[in-house]
Amino acid sequence: MTLQQLKYVVEIVLCGSINEAARRLYMSQPSLSKAVKELEKEMGFEIFLRTSKGITLSKNGAEFLGYARQVVEQAELLERRYFDSAPSQQLFSVSTQHYAFAVNAFVEMIKQHGADEYQFTLRETRTYEIIEDVKNFRSEIGILYVSSFNEKVMLQMLEQEGLDFHSLFEAGPHIFVSAQNPLAKRSSVTLGDLEAYPRLSFEQGEFNSFYYAEEIFSTIPRKKSIQVSDRATLFNLLIGLNGYTISTGILSSDLNGSDIVSVPLAEEETISVGWIVNKKTRLSRIASLYLEELKRFVDYYATK
Repeated sequence: MTLQQLKYVVEIVLCGSINEAARRLYMSQPSLSKAVKELEKEMGFEIFLRTSKGITLSKNGAEFLGYARQVVEQAELLERRYFDSAPSQQLFSVSTQHYAFAVNAFVEMIKQHGADEYQFTLRETRTYEIIEDVKNFRSEIGILYVSSFNEKVMLQMLEQEGLDFHSLFEAGPHIFVSAQNPLAKRSSVTLGDLEAYPRLSFEQGEFNSFYYAEEIFSTIPRKKSIQVSDRATLFNLLIGLNGYTISTGILSSDLNGSDIVSVPLAEEETISVGWIVNKKTRLSRIASLYLEELKRFVDYYATK
């Protein structure tokens, strides 16, 4: 087993395919496949399961990945400390529901800790895909919420998929509306106050279960309802159509400006936003740094 072989495994997992990893490593696909098979032979188990749809980590491979990431990081630290070598390309990916603070933390993590070379991925995506990304190691960390409505189902699902949920913060429900909306200056609003306005939410594709919804109270029918796939579109519609969406109340003026405001929703509910991680892996140094920035931004917005 060589350090280079461990780097190959980490890169393949990050890319999701041997072909793409070979391209990024500037080597041929057969050469990369051969190196991995030699490693698997030496280890005595398959690291990757190969199917007609692509590759996935085996049970043993998932555990192996956690140790491989640690060895690669430690080797880099030794090289930089004693051989004055240039840092290798940093690798990290996170999948998240549509939270501005997750983007803020990502930006700050890169500013503070990004090396001369890095390959980072930030996926703002659907709830089901966040779970799948972390389950299959496409992302080290996933960010999503649970509430009294979906908690039992979500936590049971995460447990079945081998994932742990760690709470970041709890918040009462709020609405996001345009600063020009008549509700913007209210100290709080009720669900009844919202009936005349279009409800905006993030669509969940083929897995459009109420349990996957990013917004609480999604089961309550509305005469006007619009689903979108990205945060920028949702905010444009908040302004253009005087609509609303329900979220945590944490709003980043750095990213969203002053055109959108947050108003408390006077309903008995609590939102618990947290991060998920695969039980079989150990967080990389970059993942840990991202979590530090994430907690810092959450604490900052909580005091505003």
